[in-house]
Amino acid sequence: MYHKIQLAAFCLMACMLLSFMPNKKPTRVVFFGDSITEAGVIPGGYIAQMRDSLTSRKINGKYELIGSGIGGNKVYDLFLRLEEDVLKRKPNVVVLYVGVNDVWHRQMFGTGTDADKFQKFYIALIQKLKSKGIKVIACTPACIGERPGGLNPLDAELDRFAAIIRQVATDTDTPVCDLRQAFMAYESLYNRTEKTSGILTTDGVHLNDNGNKLVAEILMDRLLELK
Repeated sequence: MYHKIQLAAFCLMACMLLSFMPNKKPTRVVFFGDSITEAGVIPGGYIAQMRDSLTSRKINGKYELIGSGIGGNKVYDLFLRLEEDVLKRKPNVVVLYVGVNDVWHRQMFGTGTDADKFQKFYIALIQKLKSKGIKVIACTPACIGERPGGLNPLDAELDRFAAIIRQVATDTDTPVCDLRQAFMAYESLYNRTEKTSGILTTDGVHLNDNGNKLVAEILMDRLLELK
């Protein structure tokens, strides 16, 4: 009888201790960007595919993925809405995916962002996020036109902005998801007829199913590498 009472008391104490142990919250990841990220949350989008990948790996409970993309956004738009759309959500990780419109809109609308201003805003974004203890993954812009070998009109300028992101990432010890490099390599292999779109994008910029799959795979690797 005495042993039964001891066992019951032990079980009660164990249950009480477990009830006071905090449940580990999932890592909250905010994807911060433009229309590419805005579309990333819909079925088949790169964020949706990452959720599916986490589920298939049976680690979906460890991560919470949140999309915060707005069509047409440039780097200064992200800076202006950083507090409301990112910091208030208290993320552990922010995936920074911007730069296409900063280059593309110069051709389309006569607007865009000068390279030096882009660099200053990009540095400011990373510094602000890291000052809050938030980890950052920096993505280079993938493409504006899919012809391989530097044949698209804005390739040189997009390469310039991608190089800025890589350098800022190096200077701030920030991991890079080099989508620019990955897309160029993919196009060299699979776009032998020099199509301007239809390989990884619908229009040379926005991702199709293959493009979303490629981005999801690369970003998933970077996310799981974070310590």
